[in-house]
Amino acid sequence: MSVVGFDVGFQSCYVAVARAGGIETVANEYSDRCTPSFVSFGPRNRSIGAAAKSQVVTNCKNTVQGFKRFHGRAFSDPYVQAAKSSLVFDLAQMPTGTTGIKVMYMEEEKVFSIEQVTAMLLTKLKETAEAALKKPVADCVISVPSFFTDAERRSVMDAAQIAGLNCLRLMNDTTAVALAYGIYKQDLPAPEEKPRTVVFVDVGHAGYQVSVCAFNKGKLKVLGSAFDPELGGKDFDEVLVKYFCEEFAQKYKLDVRSKPRALVRLYQECEKLKKLMSANSSDLPLNIECFMNDIDVSGTLNRLFEEFCAELLAKVEAPLRSIMEQTRLKKEDIYAVEIMGGASRTPAIKDRISKFFGKELSTTLNADEAVARGCALQCAILSPAFKVREFSITEVVPYPISLKWTSAADEVFPKNHAAPFSKVLTFYRREPFSLEAYYNNPKELPYPDPTIGQFTIQKVVPQPSGESSKVKVKVRVNVHGVFSVSSASLVEVVKSAEGEEPMEMDTPAKEDEVKSSLLMTSTEDNKQEEKKNEQPPQAKKAKVKTKTVDLPIENSLNWQLAGEALNLFVENEGKMIMQDKLEKERNDAKNYVEEYVYEMRDKLQGVLENFVSEDRDSFSLKLEDTENWLYEEGEDQQKQVYIDKLVELKKLGEPIQNRYTEAEERPKALDELVRQIHQYTKVVEAYKAKDELYDHLDELEMMKVEKQVNETMTWMNNKKNLQSKQSLSQDPVVKAQEIQAKTKELYSACNHIVTIPKPKVEPPREETAAEQNGPVNGQEGSEFNTQCKSMHHKQSNW
Repeated sequence: MSVVGFDVGFQSCYVAVARAGGIETVANEYSDRCTPSFVSFGPRNRSIGAAAKSQVVTNCKNTVQGFKRFHGRAFSDPYVQAAKSSLVFDLAQMPTGTTGIKVMYMEEEKVFSIEQVTAMLLTKLKETAEAALKKPVADCVISVPSFFTDAERRSVMDAAQIAGLNCLRLMNDTTAVALAYGIYKQDLPAPEEKPRTVVFVDVGHAGYQVSVCAFNKGKLKVLGSAFDPELGGKDFDEVLVKYFCEEFAQKYKLDVRSKPRALVRLYQECEKLKKLMSANSSDLPLNIECFMNDIDVSGTLNRLFEEFCAELLAKVEAPLRSIMEQTRLKKEDIYAVEIMGGASRTPAIKDRISKFFGKELSTTLNADEAVARGCALQCAILSPAFKVREFSITEVVPYPISLKWTSAADEVFPKNHAAPFSKVLTFYRREPFSLEAYYNNPKELPYPDPTIGQFTIQKVVPQPSGESSKVKVKVRVNVHGVFSVSSASLVEVVKSAEGEEPMEMDTPAKEDEVKSSLLMTSTEDNKQEEKKNEQPPQAKKAKVKTKTVDLPIENSLNWQLAGEALNLFVENEGKMIMQDKLEKERNDAKNYVEEYVYEMRDKLQGVLENFVSEDRDSFSLKLEDTENWLYEEGEDQQKQVYIDKLVELKKLGEPIQNRYTEAEERPKALDELVRQIHQYTKVVEAYKAKDELYDHLDELEMMKVEKQVNETMTWMNNKKNLQSKQSLSQDPVVKAQEIQAKTKELYSACNHIVTIPKPKVEPPREETAAEQNGPVNGQEGSEFNTQCKSMHHKQSNW
């Protein structure tokens, strides 16, 4: 089972995996742990990650980035309409009214949903994880900003499903960082002691998040969260771009925003300049060659740039004040302030956060990789494949959630309520009814529509007596932070025999699922109950029992991807993955031809020069023709055409390469054969000289050894004489493989004969008492072992 955490950011992504040695952030095919959040569409395939980012200038209209902010949003959303003007690529409306991205793919105009594009990026991250783990990846934990609403979270879940991932949990960025921070701490307070309070500040490329967490040993509890979705690194980039657009307009008379390609290049350079200014206070240059109309542009800027960003920097303290008010904490209650995120390196931001809390900021965590590592840790905790230290995590609800029905409404989950959490609500109804879930504070919601969804409880009928039925509805905010009406049941009255005591039997809910119960009735039902209580005592009726019956629920969510559409997206993603694979194989086949041409052309003038036969010129000409073909009609051919072309070249090149390889390997093989012949010849001569080391060997066997050695020597001398008459440009008479086979044959025939150990014969003597009782301390045969070692030592010197 795979254990993987994905940090899918607005600008870049990180992948962390759990291995036996711990949590590790893995690198992509470019040996870079950071994968850009870019997807580029071409005439034959897609490029994702670093390959897509490299095309952001050359293929700007079809290279998309920053699409994470459009999750779960309608095309008519004011936020989407406002963002359209600053985008290089085009947005379009999907048939369902949601936001899509319009590009040219496979020579056709296509509109992809935000879920599809995110799924493409997740597929790339999945491949990176699979390459690191060397096994399929399915289960994962994905990070999302803490300010994401229900619709945005459902959209991300759909994207994961399209990518073939089983998302075990959507985890808030700051909670993932808190987990990565706390799980390794050995000095956390005991559960009964006062918790350690830590503030986590995440300043990313397109969002600003703050959360306060309380730590005890084996426990993490989020106390509250605050955020500003409109403050991030991209806003500072925008200030730089605006400044240089105005400067270039005055200095060079250039309208930068009229040329998308020039605008993209300026964004790239401004981002680099911003990073340099984080570490340098001196004047820094910005130079771009052939920027527009073949004009080179240049400019300078220093940290006076912070004056241009005064409005942005003033927004830093608002979420900090909000979080302190929500949690009712004092600054002296804060143990540490951990800061992370790409934009957290900006000195002006760090200074303001530090001054607010009156303490130095802590940077014990990797600012870029902490979120992915926390997600991987959460996945390891949820996975049965890894044994992880027990560590409970309690999240919070970022926005207050209320339920509304016909004539009333009530807040079910207030802001910062613990999550995941379930509540059972009791209603008295005679017929099916609907519940509308919504966020009850639209002002703090970064989303135009506060509605979460409508849930219709069906098949509700009155009691046989005509009274209202008791309906229990369970509502839940799950581990993903998504609200739902998870179940509904009708308490049905069943008549029982006379004389039995009245008893109301409710099917108990599971302890870990039901946390509290609320009684909710309409005004009419309350009056009915009051009338009942005012009536005088009546004669005893038949005693009753109750039973519960599950009721169907019809969901109408603000964001809901239909099952058919989801299946279609999954199918399309599979087709695009296959197309990318085929195109990669085609490009690889083309590259193999190109590599072979360059390699052989260089070697023909180098190491292979002496091994080429008389047709040298024809082979060189063939290589040159192939190179020209690759850049002309061979530029865009099928995979099989390139394979055939490579086979054709290898028919001419491989014999030359083989002759070179044989010339390198044959002397080594001959040296080994000569060594074996010399070794066994010395043994035969020693045997004939009556050397007592070999006088125990059988004479017939030694004659076989001598015969085998003589035959091998004759074969070797014959082959050497024939080979000496051959030039390097001719095929060898004998190959290294034949010589190695001959060496093996000689060894098999002789070695088992000449290595028979000589038995040790000692004169008889009287046994001692100890020897009569048997060997002592395992020393039996020690003299024989010593002799064998001595003989082995002599043989090793042959």
